[in-house]
Amino acid sequence: MMMRIFNRLESEVRGYIRSFPTIFATAQNAKLTDEGGNTYIDFLAGAGTLNYGHNNPLMKQAVIDYLSEDGIVHGLDMATSAKKTFLQTFESHVLKPRKMQYKMQFTGPTGTNAVEAAVKLARNVTGRQMVISFTNGFHGVSLGSLALTGNRKFRDAAGVSLNDVHRAPYSGYFGMNIDTIAMLDKLITDPSSGVDLPAAIIAECVQGEGGLNVAGLNWLKKLEQLCQRHKILLIVDDIQAGCGRTGTFFSFEPAGIKPDIITLSKSLSGFGLPMALLLMKPEFDVWKPGQHNGTFRGNNLAFVTATAALQHYWSDNKFQTEIQKKSQAIEAFLNKLVVSYPEAELTRRGRGMMQGIACADPAVADRITAIAFQNGLIIETSGGEDEVVKLLMPLTIEQETMLAGLDILEHAVAEAVSEKIKDQVESDKEVTA
Repeated sequence: MMMRIFNRLESEVRGYIRSFPTIFATAQNAKLTDEGGNTYIDFLAGAGTLNYGHNNPLMKQAVIDYLSEDGIVHGLDMATSAKKTFLQTFESHVLKPRKMQYKMQFTGPTGTNAVEAAVKLARNVTGRQMVISFTNGFHGVSLGSLALTGNRKFRDAAGVSLNDVHRAPYSGYFGMNIDTIAMLDKLITDPSSGVDLPAAIIAECVQGEGGLNVAGLNWLKKLEQLCQRHKILLIVDDIQAGCGRTGTFFSFEPAGIKPDIITLSKSLSGFGLPMALLLMKPEFDVWKPGQHNGTFRGNNLAFVTATAALQHYWSDNKFQTEIQKKSQAIEAFLNKLVVSYPEAELTRRGRGMMQGIACADPAVADRITAIAFQNGLIIETSGGEDEVVKLLMPLTIEQETMLAGLDILEHAVAEAVSEKIKDQVESDKEVTA
């Protein structure tokens, strides 16, 4: 009854509303409350957009102060005080401590806009067309980004051919003993392979939509070396895995690599406001003025909240240390879950606070998330067959709330496994009869 207006007026394309059929009204940090007064623990965090939680008070106050002073809200890509402060803060709190030198480009407000710009820039720099992406990769659903995306359910909606992309096997795709970088190197160097020298290679260090597959650190180093050897630009898509999600600000930091181009979005604004950013090494900034533009490439409210987030959480290593402690607790919990419920054939995946469990039977993963929601936990699935239950709670989640959410998750796993066993028994009886 309460969802009737959405069913009547909103397009069939709607997605999350089907998994979580209630009307949410308010939120604070890692909790959501619906119109009926029911409270839910949020292990989704806007698909990784709310690393600092819902309505973070520091950022909320920064926006209120900015608006009360009639600060510029929309200014195309003109210079504003909010943009100036963000540029200075990002350089001082992110780039300089990591000894990184990058130019910044503000693209349209979503992650796919940043990916489109990255690929377009790489093609302009190199004069080449083809781009290599990886199996299970997800980079957006606008046509250029969709061509890079692996999952068939997204690609089938394109309506046109998706060209100029070669798909390569990701780290561990054939098992950890198969060197997929050596395979890719062979394809690139063999003049009869049919794979043209690409303009760029794009990769996620942890594949979010692809099922929490993790690139080995040595694999990432070898990927960078391959790109340098063949004068290919390396693009790291850090849209979901960045901004602290894997334990460091950038997901690639533990590998010690320096990508040529980096895409950021989702939690960059810190407050759920649309914002996307392209980082490029200065020598690759070959754009001509206005060559890649968009009406909403300068969200000043997002500059304000992003600045507040960087100043509060990334001025020292305290927040990063907190993330790593929570990550260890999540890893220990998931490892215990795998051992405790062998019937579910679970496998732990992911890194940092971007972890989850892969279920041998995708139906079990679907049932786990449904039961969890019934008991007050919002959590989604990912992977090629939606077989992975993905934990993506705010990085700022309180310890007590996190443990309560994990407890709900364990009960959901137990119930889903019990149902599976019962169904199997009933099926065996029918066969015997």
